[in-house]
Amino acid sequence: MYIPSNIQNHDDQKPELPSERLQLEWVYGCRGRDSRCHLRALQSGEVIYFTACVIVLCHVTRGTQRHFLRHTDCIRCLAVHPDGVRVASGQTAGVDKDGKPMVYIWDSCTLLILHQIGLGFFERGVGCLAFSTADSGSFLCVVDDSNEHVLSVWDTVRGSKIAETKCTNEPVLCVAFNPVDSGNIVTVGKSHVHFWTWSGVTLTKKQGIFGKYKKPRYVQCLLFDRTGDVLTGDSEGQILTWGRSAADTRTLGRGAKDTYQIVRHTRAHDGSVLSLCALRGGSVVSSGGKDRRLVLWSETLSQIKEREIPEQFGAVRSIAEGSGGELLVGTTKNALLSGSLELGFTPIIQGHTDELWGLATHPSQNIFLTCGHDKQLCVWNGNEHTLSWGCVLEDPGLCADFHPSGRVACVGLTTGRWMVLDMLSRCTLSVHSDGNEQLSVVRYSTDGNFLAVGSHDNVIYIYNTGQRDRSRDSSQEERDSSQEEGDSPHLESDGSMNRYESRDREWATYTCVLGYHVFGVWPEGSDGTDINSLARSRGLSLVSVADDFCKVHLFRYPCNKPKAPSHVYSGHGSHVTNVRFTHDDSHLISLGGKDASIFQWRVVGGGSMPRSQSLSSSSSLDAAP
Repeated sequence: MYIPSNIQNHDDQKPELPSERLQLEWVYGCRGRDSRCHLRALQSGEVIYFTACVIVLCHVTRGTQRHFLRHTDCIRCLAVHPDGVRVASGQTAGVDKDGKPMVYIWDSCTLLILHQIGLGFFERGVGCLAFSTADSGSFLCVVDDSNEHVLSVWDTVRGSKIAETKCTNEPVLCVAFNPVDSGNIVTVGKSHVHFWTWSGVTLTKKQGIFGKYKKPRYVQCLLFDRTGDVLTGDSEGQILTWGRSAADTRTLGRGAKDTYQIVRHTRAHDGSVLSLCALRGGSVVSSGGKDRRLVLWSETLSQIKEREIPEQFGAVRSIAEGSGGELLVGTTKNALLSGSLELGFTPIIQGHTDELWGLATHPSQNIFLTCGHDKQLCVWNGNEHTLSWGCVLEDPGLCADFHPSGRVACVGLTTGRWMVLDMLSRCTLSVHSDGNEQLSVVRYSTDGNFLAVGSHDNVIYIYNTGQRDRSRDSSQEERDSSQEEGDSPHLESDGSMNRYESRDREWATYTCVLGYHVFGVWPEGSDGTDINSLARSRGLSLVSVADDFCKVHLFRYPCNKPKAPSHVYSGHGSHVTNVRFTHDDSHLISLGGKDASIFQWRVVGGGSMPRSQSLSSSSSLDAAP
């Protein structure tokens, strides 16, 4: 790297942090594709759900979000205390050095942690958990993801463990306390229903017997109805009612409490029953996987009405009743819907369902475009926090860029094909192919007359669209091939000039992760693959970096000192694949890779941070203890 002639290298100058910070404003999507207990309602009127390492508290009518950001790895489950305020949330161990399975019990009003439990006790992750209700939520039951799926009971006031036992070698998918007797606990999972009697430090198991009914491959959900019976939904499309019967002291021993047997079989859905929800009026709502139906049942499980969820949203994975009686549903395609069986459902939150890489921000509006391995192309309104429109690509999308006019956008695919889309008509204007390897980057020049297409075949293809190239004096193109782990991105000339002669070149945009102006962003000892994306602000004062360690960084620009300090922000649960500033530098968009999450950060000025931010995010220098 050659030092630009207009920069004096002051070795004694200490690199500084930027005065600006990032504040998480909005999270797009929720984790519904593989999480069963990810959606609940709070006393505040907010709906609570999670994605990646973030728990979102969304007020649907006000259109606001708050965020709990204390988890260090991906969240797997949550439960709401009977008071509608306290929350318990559990995470996986993950791959991050700080990621260890644990449960936080915290206050949803203040976002303050009340207890951290299970650190060093839980193995691999926390699979499911539930508060007791008979005694005002004094206890929390947790099942971890160890080989034995250990079942444990905790005191929610002291944060101490009371009892534990090995549950089963098979996956456990759901747990619940009897609402009128905390001494009875039920767990369900692969081919089993277990009824537990808890007394003091002892947990005793009684296995549910299916008898004449077909034993399902999975029992996926459960609830207690008003009579105290247990309802389970399974992979055979059945709702089984397990009624209470007198204890058999010959098999359970003296002092055993009541046990359960199947008293009713209800054929509910084609395919799996994914979720069950008891409504305040006593009726029950179930959701099906294959048929995507929501069905309302009476207390005696007579069908009242049903509604099919549109295919674009997927099946319903989780159901909650809102404060106004509306139904809130989280789907397998990571969407959150609100509505009723009578009037239908509208999306509140939508998201991608697979690994994300492609990101482009509009040149003059708070609009951005994303694409990924799920073959979905989505155009988002950053002001309204909504999906403006989307379409299905023929192949996974890896990169994108807006034309300077904002009227069209180019999207590069994994197959070497790229396409140009009209943003108004939403039609495909043209499709081209360069080689048969994946495309890493597409860029329009600042005046829109050239399009550069960077491929994994180590060739940059430049198309004449009627104007000039991307650098301000129109003689070079910037190449960024950092979209694939193992590549070391670099700046290449077009052959007419060498790097020394181009050291003073002014770049209209800067997304190349190597260069004199940004070499300070690299961590010491890096192998050259740790940074996936870099973006300089339009105002030339900031540079943001997306890394392999689930972090978003904010540096001062230029960042040309080793070990430059940065504000570091957590929340993504996977490698962060892309970052871009919006047209006016008011926001930064970041993409999670395998967690399929999209974060919209507000860029705030120097000085003290807002209290809500100090409670829900951290930097490398001022992280809360």
